Amino acid sequence: MKHEYNFLSTFNFYLVLFALSLFSANAIKAQHLSAYSVSKIVIDAGHGGKDPGTVGKFSKEKDITLSIAKRVGELINQNLPDIKVVYTRTDDTFIPLDERSIIANREGADLFISIHCNAAPNKGITGTETYVMGLHRSNENLDVAMRENAVITYEDEYHEKYEGYDPNSAESFIIFTMLQNAFLEQSLDFASIIQADFKERARRPDRGVKQAGFLVLWKTSMPSVLVEVGYLSNPKEEVFLNSKEGQELIASSIYRAIKAYKQKVDAIKGSNQITAKPDSLKPENTENELPTITNDNTIEFKVQIASTRTPINNKKTQLNGITKVDTLVVNGVYKYLVGGSRSYSEALEYCKVVKQRFPDAFIVAIENGELIPIKKALEKINSN
Repeated sequence: MKHEYNFLSTFNFYLVLFALSLFSANAIKAQHLSAYSVSKIVIDAGHGGKDPGTVGKFSKEKDITLSIAKRVGELINQNLPDIKVVYTRTDDTFIPLDERSIIANREGADLFISIHCNAAPNKGITGTETYVMGLHRSNENLDVAMRENAVITYEDEYHEKYEGYDPNSAESFIIFTMLQNAFLEQSLDFASIIQADFKERARRPDRGVKQAGFLVLWKTSMPSVLVEVGYLSNPKEEVFLNSKEGQELIASSIYRAIKAYKQKVDAIKGSNQITAKPDSLKPENTENELPTITNDNTIEFKVQIASTRTPINNKKTQLNGITKVDTLVVNGVYKYLVGGSRSYSEALEYCKVVKQRFPDAFIVAIENGELIPIKKALEKINSN
């Protein structure tokens, strides 16, 4: 219970607000999923190089995750040729956490999967669990995230790179997990499919879908999950995870989940095609706002391209030549926003264009000049 005071007492109010924002109807899920397809996947083998990750009695997390990641990619290439696979690493190389999300954003990936192995003081614990970016619901989730995020201490100037984030501070986790995540519902949906296959086909103990603040998922601009494939602290499970059979079972489950998720996305997309407005989506018009759609709601979707602790004086020079940029100050952080549409679907398409110049860009929702959760915005629009 070492984090209980900081986590539950200090930020209880924010916990309630965030929990409420996670509620979503099926209609909202369909609106999210109809806006994109699954044609490119980034597979991230956790840890690597000087960062071994969790260390078991005879094996290291970085080696197991790389082996499983490669096998997942092989299965996709063999059976889903219309999906392009991109790896964050293919050998024993150290990749900073922020670089992993940068790769996914730069590639314009439709899905991001980070593969890891778990550990616990109780050596009897076994099983798989899949995380999405979100607020920690328990001290156990917080401990897992803090252990995985501690990787950043291998990086130079990590305080600046991660905007003052402290891997040893529970408060840091709460603050940065309050950031908007436009793809939370898709991430939860995909995570549920993964866990179902682990349980039903691979016969692994199901530890469920969970939410926690993982830095590797922080700035990904697509549905993203972190899969903990088993516990190296459990002697039997360590043997399983190092066996060819065990790795094949785990990789096959992840592959089948990808296939099932893609089929679901394609089915929804096929029944609700979105026609983009060509004039508003040309790369050369990136600095122009999206056309505003007239309706009864006052919610607007914009694209955030940057954030700083101190204001930028010359936006055109420092923001890649963009001049039409709105600035919103939230808790002392300056957020720089472009575009503007009352249609979430149009905002998604516009965001794809913006990413050509700002790979880390993502969508935010504005109501009466203030940021609100994407989920809440869509619920309000859907109820009108």
